[in-house]
Amino acid sequence: MRAVVVHAGNVALQDVPQPIPAEGEVLVQIRLAGICSTDLEIIRGYAGFNGTIGHEFVGTVNGGSAKLAGKRVVGEINCVCGKCDMCSSGLSSHCRRRTVLGIQGRPGCFADYITLPEKNCLIVPDTVTDEEAVFTEPLAAAFQVLRQSKIEKRTQVAVIGTGRLGILVAQVLATTGCKLIAIGRNERTLALLDRRGIRTALAGDTQLKQDFDLAVDCTGHPDGLRIAMGMVRPRGTIVMKTTCKADHAADLTPIVVNEISLLGSRCGPFNEALNALARKAVDVSGMVTRTLPIADAIAALKLAEQPDQIKILLKVAS
Repeated sequence: MRAVVVHAGNVALQDVPQPIPAEGEVLVQIRLAGICSTDLEIIRGYAGFNGTIGHEFVGTVNGGSAKLAGKRVVGEINCVCGKCDMCSSGLSSHCRRRTVLGIQGRPGCFADYITLPEKNCLIVPDTVTDEEAVFTEPLAAAFQVLRQSKIEKRTQVAVIGTGRLGILVAQVLATTGCKLIAIGRNERTLALLDRRGIRTALAGDTQLKQDFDLAVDCTGHPDGLRIAMGMVRPRGTIVMKTTCKADHAADLTPIVVNEISLLGSRCGPFNEALNALARKAVDVSGMVTRTLPIADAIAALKLAEQPDQIKILLKVAS
């Protein structure tokens, strides 16, 4: 089968053996896959991963489960043991023995087929299209911010970075009715949020001061934390969504001096994300700028790096 494989920073479309599901796993034929910033960072060396990349997908179950056979599914990316101390305490996404689809120890979804534990798969409602369903994983990550932070209508919140993830985080936060602003460098993505009724500002606006209760770093850049530290009030909170290969360490003195809480934030609730897509509570229309066949995956990855693009999808099977 076809697979987009990274090895030592080099990426290529290769023929690899089709995976065979282990006990408790299903075989999923990939329909659409989404390219995200983490995929691009892995190619640059983040996480030290070698193998098939990709973790955002919608596919059809093609084996391993009578209950899910022929069903369209999305899949939670953390594959866990269910037995370690983290799993036993309800923190299975931090399983000591976990593999992570296309990121850690498990081949990803830029391929014709993948295997996943059956318990990781969620059936996609008929009202959700493939183009919407492929956003489930990053949208779930956006909902994780609500699980980690108490956000009220009076809370002053800034989303820093209006790329692929920032657009979703801003929309999820907007559902709380908080005092929200999304700050970015791309006028195209800012305009998209403007159309959804979300207040925006260009990065570098001198009127933005150190008075936010909460800042969410979605920049995908090592400077994101530094920017957030300059915007959050004393005893405010920074939520870090950025994962990238850092070239330098940030000066964390403001964290100490201003007693800022710093929260890492990763994966989130897939059921809430799917439900939001089904209810049209989050609008992903207009985010897909190009869909290319998997045969053109290398070109698609290069295209995804361009600032005039938002979401690039790989079409694998119909």
